[in-house]
Amino acid sequence: MRLRMVFSYLLLVFVPLAGTVAVLRYGSDMQSSAALRIAPTAVPPLAQANLKLSVLLLQVLIIVVASRAVGALLRRFKQPQVIGEMLAGILLGQSFLGTIAPGVYDILFPTGSLRFLNALSQIGLLLFMFLVGLELDPKLLRGRGETALLTSHTSIAAPIFLGTSLALFLYPRLSDGGASFIAFALFLGAAMSVTAFPVLARILSEKQLHKTHLGSVVIACAAVDDVTAWCMLAVVVAIARAGSATMPLWATIGGAMLFAAFVLGVMKPALGWLYNRFTSRGTLSFQDLIAMVLAVVLACAWTTERLGVHALFGAFLAGTAMPKDPVFVKGVVRRFEDVMVTLLLPLFFAYTGLRMNIGLLAGAGSWLVCLLVIGTAIAGKFGGSAIAARVTGLSWQQAWMVGALMNTRGLMELVILNVGLDLGVISRTLFTMMVLMALVTTFMTTPLLEYFGVSSMRQQGDDPASPLGTDSERSVLAHD
Repeated sequence: MRLRMVFSYLLLVFVPLAGTVAVLRYGSDMQSSAALRIAPTAVPPLAQANLKLSVLLLQVLIIVVASRAVGALLRRFKQPQVIGEMLAGILLGQSFLGTIAPGVYDILFPTGSLRFLNALSQIGLLLFMFLVGLELDPKLLRGRGETALLTSHTSIAAPIFLGTSLALFLYPRLSDGGASFIAFALFLGAAMSVTAFPVLARILSEKQLHKTHLGSVVIACAAVDDVTAWCMLAVVVAIARAGSATMPLWATIGGAMLFAAFVLGVMKPALGWLYNRFTSRGTLSFQDLIAMVLAVVLACAWTTERLGVHALFGAFLAGTAMPKDPVFVKGVVRRFEDVMVTLLLPLFFAYTGLRMNIGLLAGAGSWLVCLLVIGTAIAGKFGGSAIAARVTGLSWQQAWMVGALMNTRGLMELVILNVGLDLGVISRTLFTMMVLMALVTTFMTTPLLEYFGVSSMRQQGDDPASPLGTDSERSVLAHD
């Protein structure tokens, strides 16, 4: 059995990674001809006109109402709230409202107003990434056995290889024209390999799989995948910003690694000591604690932004450094969740929908490319995870369910895609295709679980040492 696992690891992990290296070397000299192949789709500079407060308030009102309404409708079809909010953002954008009622769209979202929505949504994203890091317990990655090890690594290696291979075809056609092939290919690999850890945890809870061995394996794999994807994206950001950054690429990557080591090696123990000291003495109110948490999050976000990586990485690091005491975690989440879930994140979804335009997919050729992107994403994540799970001894029913769960992307995918668009790594046409891919792969999770017989899986075991437990069934997970 041990020899079989070693062979499987070499075949499913090292071979795709070796193929990825070969693809990057082969395409490193490739030049983008996107400006000649497609219509200009770069994000236009935002106008500097002042926005009336009444317009901004009306935008926020419409976004909040539309997000809750469409989310409630989708919940009737057993879909998570995030699907409805993603659709609400698309409906409010150029793809729908801008097409059927362009006059109304121009009144609601005049030129230059998106920068205000973007500023508000960025605060929500910082808090969201902080909470993702806060709830990422390292204990999830321990003792999960060979199934979790092989499945998690395969579900990273296979999508990266397929994503970078797809870049050979897409780069001359759908890159933004300013990014190198390596940055473009690595970005596609990161985008293809991400799994929505929060929505995955919520689905496992709703389907009562969180106390089974299957749920334990999947949640551990998702945690590994997201950390890996964000590390890859950090490298992509550093490469993409290298040309305009004030510091060289080696200094950016080296500084980011040193800062991460400082956060995890120095700040994390210090925060744990301070938390235990103040809570034992009762000298620190929870309001003071929240203020300290916000200060740490903003300081870490500012540091990584100044290093040339991205503020979101700093917020994520701050979350991983926080104490993992369940009372602390639950209390912090409860303080942030209401405003973030009902206001700030819907603004981000609307901002994403306003930036995409399905009208850019003109003609059968564009839609075939879109289907190719979606198919590649599903093949790498769903197929790779399922095959690896089956090789480790799970039944085909369990393996297909692992693949369906790992194929979930949700909000995490949209965050990555917006970073890529902001950096000029991808064009708005490819951005639109990738957003549609995120919608399809997230939407298909629940129907696939029902198709593969999730009901029978609930009877297979009840592990009281579940990695989720009752404390992890929080509203921030319910949202995504």
